[in-house]
Amino acid sequence: MSSDAIAIPNAGTDARPWVEVVHEWVTTVDHKRLGILYIVYALIFLVVGGIEATIIRIQLIRAHNDFVSPQVFNRMFTMHGTTMIFFVAMPILFGFANYLVPLMIGARDMAFPRLNAFSFWLTTLGGLLLYFSFLGGNGLYGAGNAPDVGWWAYAPLTAKAFSPGPSSDYWTIALLISGFGSIGTAINLIATIFSLRCPGMTLGRMPLFAWLNLVMSGIVLIALTPLSAAQIMLLVDRYLGGHFFDTQAGGSAAIWMHFFWIFGHPEVYVLIIPSFAFMSEIIPVFSRKPIFGYPVMVGATVCIAFLSMSVWAHHIFTMGMSSSANSFFAITSMAIGVPTGIKIFNWIGTMWGGSIQFKTPMLFCIGFLFQFLIAGLTGIMLASAPFDWQLSLSYFVVAHFHYVIVGGILFAVFAAFYYWYPKMTGRMLNEPLGKLHFWLFFLGFHATFDVMHFAGILGMPRRIYTYEPRPGWGTLNLIVTIGAFIQGVAILVFVANLIYSYFRGAKAGNDPWDAWTLEWSVSSPPPAYNFASIPVVESRRPLWDLKHPEDPDSRYE
Repeated sequence: MSSDAIAIPNAGTDARPWVEVVHEWVTTVDHKRLGILYIVYALIFLVVGGIEATIIRIQLIRAHNDFVSPQVFNRMFTMHGTTMIFFVAMPILFGFANYLVPLMIGARDMAFPRLNAFSFWLTTLGGLLLYFSFLGGNGLYGAGNAPDVGWWAYAPLTAKAFSPGPSSDYWTIALLISGFGSIGTAINLIATIFSLRCPGMTLGRMPLFAWLNLVMSGIVLIALTPLSAAQIMLLVDRYLGGHFFDTQAGGSAAIWMHFFWIFGHPEVYVLIIPSFAFMSEIIPVFSRKPIFGYPVMVGATVCIAFLSMSVWAHHIFTMGMSSSANSFFAITSMAIGVPTGIKIFNWIGTMWGGSIQFKTPMLFCIGFLFQFLIAGLTGIMLASAPFDWQLSLSYFVVAHFHYVIVGGILFAVFAAFYYWYPKMTGRMLNEPLGKLHFWLFFLGFHATFDVMHFAGILGMPRRIYTYEPRPGWGTLNLIVTIGAFIQGVAILVFVANLIYSYFRGAKAGNDPWDAWTLEWSVSSPPPAYNFASIPVVESRRPLWDLKHPEDPDSRYE
């Protein structure tokens, strides 16, 4: 890679009226600004979803508590799950992909900039529409307000008889709209990666971040379509006399469960594969070694994508399926652990013998490796149908799911923040505050979700508003709630770090981590055009080649 590809730093500009600045951000089609908008949007909903989780945990802190009514509890439960999956996890991962993929492949923008903006605003509309249900649901019909049917909205809970007001319609239409936005982003990422790679960047030289987001986008196109179809069918049932999910009129409630989980379990990989991408970029840099087994990492990701489409029914083992169906989904659910295990092995192989730097991004990566391994092991346990029959409706499953979402995905997202924040803002995040954030969140996470496994084994059912004072349940729920508050404090430390460092953080420079991918060749933050001239690469680590012309990677690839 030649040095003339490095961008010209931004020139200083005079302060402009805030109305003009807001207008620029609202009308932007720049992939970097849209990426930041996705991330800020997701952070706002992270705080909202965290407040809802806190209300849930306060209600469950002791037996026969009456902090909120059963109706409010069901609304908080529904809104928390829907918010965290659809309006926190997906937007924040799309935000990092939007910002980084063009920079990593040497492009000046996404393939379809206007589609990129349209997709973001569709996602934004979906989230705002969902939360407008707190007002509109009650005001239009006087029957309930926010959705209270669970984030999976099983039939017949969504039928007119059980959900007479419009609250379920807000849920349905919000997810339908945001789903179209997600599909648009996925199409854009695929087109960008296939069409706009810089000269010399073959598929075999792409950063793993780009590879994994390419695979993720393919899963989105396949997995979101059945969910969108099911949402349309539900609207037909509720307003046009359809009977797709009405068992009394010849429909099937089980069909909704299949449609939802045909989306729902691939969705887990839509979220975890970009998290794998963060690991695959951060761990090598802080181990001072190239990624171990690059081709195998790509192959394992593609294998995960294929297998992810064949595991959904382990979520509904308790529904009652044939023995052959149970066996098939048990086998595929266990098999998907093999390529996932290969990835963990390769990350450890990258760290092995390296000169590891225990900066905050690396601490979150190590936390991810430990916790995602446990999440995978409990997933293998639940893939066994007889075991699942005993614990599927208990808090053991809640603990497993949150080990994946929080212990895996959220820890990876925090690692990404501490790693790429300097590139996006030109400022370093505060390292002592970062380590305080890590240790508080690590402690709170394990206090909450380790203990939750034991509550499930003791028989505590999930999806309940209150519970009897059974032996052990009260103590375990108290510890779980205390852990949730510790996590909340850690999030406040993180937000404070973001704000403080934006104004007072040390200047980052172009490449504060001595990294190897193209985004670190441009100024921090990058200019609108990304690159003064399109770079030409000759290996998977173009900045290594630029910094070490006497020993380029291209000699060995």
